[in-house]
Amino acid sequence: MDTTELPNIKKWIVMYPVYINSKKTMAEGRRIGLSKACENPTCAEIGDCCSYLKLPYAIEIDKAYPRDFMQRGRVRVLLKKEDGTLFNSSISSRKQLMLKVAEMVPRHHGRTKKQETASTSTAGPSTKSGKGGKKRR
Repeated sequence: MDTTELPNIKKWIVMYPVYINSKKTMAEGRRIGLSKACENPTCAEIGDCCSYLKLPYAIEIDKAYPRDFMQRGRVRVLLKKEDGTLFNSSISSRKQLMLKVAEMVPRHHGRTKKQETASTSTAGPSTKSGKGGKKRR
């Protein structure tokens, strides 16, 4: 990113991970439909998706979501250039950006590696049935 754009960062749109989190309700801050949302996105994953979409972005780790101040971090994204043209012609609004990022986050390279290791570790000795315990005589 150019350092010349940094003073204008206040004008960029803000995207909190809560906006696309399927674990949150609409009252807790989710902004897209549950079927389109993804599970527990991070700022880094949202930033990677923005860079893949060729959108300038900045991650602000020290900022918190007002409704849930324990949730740290947000991403600022620039959709339009100074002359008004779009950086990515397929994304013209905040809502389209949220839907596109929510679609991409589950396929994020960091997530697919985590899921592969988790599935191989749980696929081990799971032959026990739910009913267990000591037998009494």
